[in-house]
Amino acid sequence: MRRKHLLALGALVLAAALAGCGFGSSEIPEDQLNEQATYDWDTSADATFNISRSSYATVVNVSNETVEVWQRDAIEGDNPVNLRALQYRYENGTVVNASHGNLSATRDGDKTQISVPEAGGKVAYTASRSGKQFSTPVFIEGSHEVILPPGARVGIPLLSQVSPGNWNSTVENDRMTVRWGNLSDETINTRYYLERDLLIFAALAIIALLVGTVGGLYYFRQIRGLESQREEIDIDIDYDDDDFGDDGPPPGM
Repeated sequence: MRRKHLLALGALVLAAALAGCGFGSSEIPEDQLNEQATYDWDTSADATFNISRSSYATVVNVSNETVEVWQRDAIEGDNPVNLRALQYRYENGTVVNASHGNLSATRDGDKTQISVPEAGGKVAYTASRSGKQFSTPVFIEGSHEVILPPGARVGIPLLSQVSPGNWNSTVENDRMTVRWGNLSDETINTRYYLERDLLIFAALAIIALLVGTVGGLYYFRQIRGLESQREEIDIDIDYDDDDFGDDGPPPGM
């Protein structure tokens, strides 16, 4: 009986620990939500993700008073977004931050719940990121766009990849924007390269070509030199002049 009680107590402790590690609800600190940020509210897409080197800014049209956002990891699965600089713009253009009583965000399980003052406006937030790849699940239905960092591009196989398909892109002020007309439940994946990467790859290719050419000429000259030496010392034997079929007398006679 004592062993059963210990097992039950251990299960309760484990459940409590898991609840404290992200399976329960937790408020995002107010100072984090009230951080300063400037957003481009005049976007034409229903969801816009503006990527920089270490973060991305999201501006989303909201049709309800609650929006669920999350991020997807290939190893850990779905996780809540640890967002900051939360803002909301009313349809009349008034912008408020999280100090407004009706704008808040809570991590709830594997998602982040954003409560907005009213449906019909736009909500914006900032979150951290890194690397030359951006991925996000589609959490609202409609048009989407991803604005790449300055000098970043997609379109060359092996160096970049974009999914889902049926996308188009434009470049303005050295920034490429990738757009989708209508998405519902897909996952956006954008792996990009920098234009300077192409210069590096081109330089490496030219160096490799030069090294290969010089090396080939060197070995060709070495082979020609060996052939010349063989001819000088008469090692290059001509077997057509040997008379192996002669029935003449044996050597010495």
